[in-house]
Amino acid sequence: MNLLYFSFFFSLVVISGSAAPYRLSISKIFNVNDYGAVSDGRTDNAKAFQNAWEDACAWDGLRPKVLIPKGKFLVGPLVFKGPCKGREMVVQVKGYVLSQADLNAYKTHDWISFRYINGLLVTGKGLFDGQGAHAWPLNNCLHRRRCKPLPWSLNFSFVSNATIRGITSINSKNVHIQIFASNNINLHSIKLMAPENSPNTDGIHVGESKNISISQSIISTGDDCISIGPGTANLSISGVRCGPGHGISIGSLGGGKDEGDVVGISVRNCTFSDTENGVRIKTWQESPTFSSAYDLVFEELVMNNVDNPIVIDQKYCPHNLCGSKAPSLVKISNVKFRNITGETRTKNAINLVCSDRLPCEDIELSNIDLKYSVAGDFAVASCVNVKGRSFGLMIPPSCI
Repeated sequence: MNLLYFSFFFSLVVISGSAAPYRLSISKIFNVNDYGAVSDGRTDNAKAFQNAWEDACAWDGLRPKVLIPKGKFLVGPLVFKGPCKGREMVVQVKGYVLSQADLNAYKTHDWISFRYINGLLVTGKGLFDGQGAHAWPLNNCLHRRRCKPLPWSLNFSFVSNATIRGITSINSKNVHIQIFASNNINLHSIKLMAPENSPNTDGIHVGESKNISISQSIISTGDDCISIGPGTANLSISGVRCGPGHGISIGSLGGGKDEGDVVGISVRNCTFSDTENGVRIKTWQESPTFSSAYDLVFEELVMNNVDNPIVIDQKYCPHNLCGSKAPSLVKISNVKFRNITGETRTKNAINLVCSDRLPCEDIELSNIDLKYSVAGDFAVASCVNVKGRSFGLMIPPSCI
C-alpha cells in the first residue's frame, strides 16, 4: 500500500462580523519510492514515475505533489499528461534524474514531457541529466535542414499557468527546455549547462507561446542560451547570465509556411560572456510565406568578450542549405538596441543585414559602447537595408 502523507491547515473566514465554517485544505504527496522506484542509477524507473503522476493527477485536492526524493534515478521517456483534477500540480525534484542513453528508447522528441496541464509547479534543487555525450556524435542537423532531431530534455506543451523554479539541467541531448503552445509560464532561478561544443543544446526554446517570463538564471550551453521561434508573443527575459553559447536569438524565422509573428519581446539586464553572439535576429534567406517580427527591445546588456554583440541577419543560410537566393519575406520593425556596453572579440560589433525585399524599419541604436578587444584598433558598425535612427553615445559610430 502506498504511504499517504497529509498536511492540514485551517482557515477561518469572517464575513460581516460572523465566522464562516472551517475550510479544510489537504496536500497529498505521491513519493515515487512508494511506487517502486529504485535509486541505484541503473534500474529504469519510468513506470514508477508514471504511476505516481497518474495517481496525483487523478486526486481531487489542492496541490497534489509528485516527489522525487534524494537518490539517483534512471528513467526512460515520460509523459506527464493532464488535464488533472487537482488545483496546481507540483513536481518536486530533490534527486538526480538520469535519462536513458540509448536513443532506441525514444519514440518521440521528448525525454520528459508535460502536456495539457493548467496549473503546474516544477521545483526543487534536484538535477536532470540528459546524458547527451552519448548522442551528440549522432546529430545530423548541423548539415541538413530537414533532419530528425535528438530528444529534448524537458518539454512543456499546451501548458498554462506554470512555474519552473530552482531546477538544474545538464548535458541535454538537444534543447534543455522546450516551451510550445503554452501560456503564462514563469521560469526563474534555473541553471542549464552543457559543453561549449555540444550541438543544438539550446538552453530554452520558446515557440507558439505567449506571456512567458525567464529571469535570474544561468545558461551555459553549446547553442543559443535562449532561442525564440515563430508565434511567440509577450516574452520577457531579464537577469540571465549567458555563456558560453550562441547568445539570445530570435529565430531562425521564415523557414516554414504560414509562420506566426514574433511580437513583444524584451531582453533586459542580461550579461553575455564568451559567447558567439550577443543578441541576434535571424531569418532564412528564402521564405515560403510572409511573416513579421516587431516590438522588440534589447537594453541594459553587458557583453564580455563576445564575437558579435548586435546582429540582424536576414540572409541566414548555414551550410548552404538554401535552395535559392530569394530574399527573406520576414518583415522586421520597431527594434530598439539601448544601453549596451562591453567588449567585442571581432571588429564588426554591430552587423545589421536586412532583407532586400523587406528592409528593416524603425530600428533604434542608442547609448552603445562596444570596444574592440585588439589594442589600438576600433570596432565598426555595418548596415544593409536598414531604416532607423541613433541617439546618444555611439561606439562604434552608428551606421544608421
